[in-house]
Amino acid sequence: MTKLLKTMTLAAAFMGSTAAIAQDVPRIGAAVYGLNAEFMQLWAAALEQHPAVVEGKVNVTIFDGRYDALVQQEQFETMITQGFDAIIFVPIDIEAGATAVQAAHDAGIPVVGSNTRVNSDLLLSYVGSDDVQSGYMEARYVLDQIGCEGGVVIIEGPIGQSAQIERLEGNMQALAECPDVTVLEQQTANWSRAEAQTLMENWLTRHGDNIKGVIGQNDEMALGAIEAIRGAGLDVNDFAIAGIDGVTDALMAVKNGDMASILQDGAAQAQGALDVAIAAVLDGYEPMSPIWEQYADMPWNGGTDAEYNVPWTPVTAENVDALLEMRQ
Repeated sequence: MTKLLKTMTLAAAFMGSTAAIAQDVPRIGAAVYGLNAEFMQLWAAALEQHPAVVEGKVNVTIFDGRYDALVQQEQFETMITQGFDAIIFVPIDIEAGATAVQAAHDAGIPVVGSNTRVNSDLLLSYVGSDDVQSGYMEARYVLDQIGCEGGVVIIEGPIGQSAQIERLEGNMQALAECPDVTVLEQQTANWSRAEAQTLMENWLTRHGDNIKGVIGQNDEMALGAIEAIRGAGLDVNDFAIAGIDGVTDALMAVKNGDMASILQDGAAQAQGALDVAIAAVLDGYEPMSPIWEQYADMPWNGGTDAEYNVPWTPVTAENVDALLEMRQ
């Protein structure tokens, strides 16, 4: 009996120490605007594949915001109540997201922004890419292809999200360089291929062959425009079409000569943001993601920079096969 009691005591002590160790592992939440499309799925997958997560140094929970600012606010409240150690935020709305950041800040929880911006000076850091630059790059491609003449349409992201706002700014900067180009239509398709296809079908009916170029603020919407063009029995090669993100179907479309795309490295954005978040809660942490070696022009600097700018990579005939191989 005494031996049994000793065994039970040792087991309880072991279980207690194991629980204490488990409790010492930081919990980091990732509140993302939505997981319906491939780009954010790639972002989320990269977060879960971060070496610190794989090795059990941190626990990560990803929250699907379902493209709704109120849902994201509720998810922040859940993370605050449950005592998460840090939060990575990919907001659907640049203004509405500030309330959530304020609540986390008041609770003493650091928030790291990633991929899309929030209008708050309370973020610990932001790890993303310059959307004004990508908006300019994609529009400039379309305008060069049509010789800076004719009509174009712009398919925008969700109104009020930073990527929509900043990419439109870049679009307009390029358009200002081509005064003979007319913007025939400009409307949101909410990052959705299906919504973009419907828009493009209506615009083709309304404007016909006056549409020479399509500026899609992401690849999904550019691909939706391509489906509408094909559905109307038209030749895709008669249009200049560009998108942003480098999703798999867009890489294939670039390979086939149907469109241009700019790769947004969501994996680097996600893993970089997680490294910064871990450094905020674990003293002496050194980054474990390989992205800091991949992007030598984006130094770690102790994880204390206010912003980390992940470069864009134009998708070309020379690099598209290698990019596709990475998706295998």
